Amino acid sequence: MITAAVAAALMIPLIGLHAKTHVTGLVIETRFGDVAIAVGLVFLGRYALVLTQRAMAWPAIVGGIASAAAGWMFPFPNRLLQTLCIAGGVVVAVWGVRAIVKASRLQSRGAREDKITDSAAAERQSGAPLLQRVSPWLGAALVVFAIALPLMPFADRRLLDLATLIMIYVMLGWGLNIVVGLAGLLDLGYVAFYAVGAYSFALLAQNFDMSFWVCLPIAGLMAAFLGVLLGFPVLRLRGDYLAIVTLGFGEMIRIILINWVPVTRGPDGISGIPKPSFFGLSFSRRPPEGVESFHQYFDLSYSSTHRIIFLFYVVLVLALLINAFILRIRKLPIGRAWEALREDEIACRALGLNPTNIKLSAFALGAMFGGMAGTVFATRQSFISPESFTFIESAIILAVVVLGGMGSQIGVVIAAIVLIGLPEWFREIQEYRMLAFGALMVLIMIWRPRGLLSYRVPTITLRPDRAAGGP
Repeated sequence: MITAAVAAALMIPLIGLHAKTHVTGLVIETRFGDVAIAVGLVFLGRYALVLTQRAMAWPAIVGGIASAAAGWMFPFPNRLLQTLCIAGGVVVAVWGVRAIVKASRLQSRGAREDKITDSAAAERQSGAPLLQRVSPWLGAALVVFAIALPLMPFADRRLLDLATLIMIYVMLGWGLNIVVGLAGLLDLGYVAFYAVGAYSFALLAQNFDMSFWVCLPIAGLMAAFLGVLLGFPVLRLRGDYLAIVTLGFGEMIRIILINWVPVTRGPDGISGIPKPSFFGLSFSRRPPEGVESFHQYFDLSYSSTHRIIFLFYVVLVLALLINAFILRIRKLPIGRAWEALREDEIACRALGLNPTNIKLSAFALGAMFGGMAGTVFATRQSFISPESFTFIESAIILAVVVLGGMGSQIGVVIAAIVLIGLPEWFREIQEYRMLAFGALMVLIMIWRPRGLLSYRVPTITLRPDRAAGGP
């Protein structure tokens, strides 16, 4: 009851009262029915948790299945509450099954389980080997699903566009993962490189008539150069001081984009950004003179979805290339130097490594991938403005890296799907969208405080026999 009362106190101002513009002015409308449903779901979830903690898992399982079935079969006021009912029921049922499995393991192992008291030790004992076995298969399954997604019967224009946006954030997450997850440098101004890549492509394409494929590496190199410029002033900084400087750097780039009106067009932004072509074939219905269209060349009926599918595959190929590059470079000396810098900078310097070069290489490579992601974002939107590159974007990208598990490639993918895909899917419920986003982050940090995939396989490990002095 206390949990339900706290939930009601929080949800009445957040959900129950809604400001709405009316012809007579601003009015407050009430939605206490939605509050009652949400409080009821919280009460049932807390009750199921208490049942599982008291070894009464079967009522929780039955109630969870019933809640999920009710959410699936009966109409709800909006999609968010229906999804909460289904997801909450599934989570409660899984929680109950997990409690039963855990109890059976404790009974079978007996006293041996009492020795594992530390949660980190438990994770190393059980989660790490399982993660090592599952991660390659999970990554391969995600790649196969992404390749086959445009061919699925449920893949419409909105879903493909959302998948493209998710992969853009995956590219951004992998780029920032080099700086934060591998090198251990907290960067809160990563959106600056994202903006430089987008504006570089837009300006080069409009002023010098360069294609997407020519501008893509140029924008990446310009962002990398900016990353090196950022790296030099912050070589002696670490921790909170580094975060403050990078935050200021990101805001400086945004202010420059707003005030440099002759070049960036200021707050008005840049529109009419061209789309990538398929070996010179245009995806427009009526291409310019001398340019053949995609549907005419392959004798297909025109569909605006062709361009969406092509851009989806372009982003997918770029993301796979970036992933392969990062996985390879982590095994090279520079990748091992990043990890050494992350663990202990003083020990890294004592080993004869140059922290200056290590930090600059991390900033440069991370910025390059951010600039390439900005190029894809610009061609997807066809319009960019400084409002697209605010601090909240840096915070979201950092949240993708942290919640996915710093240093984990597959964790970034899962976190991007959860943090970007779900809020975008609920965009039509605008008043609940950010509420669901915040609740999702709180639940993830409670459930997995070290990230969804917190275990990282070391790049190099010593053999146990040699570590013990064997041959």
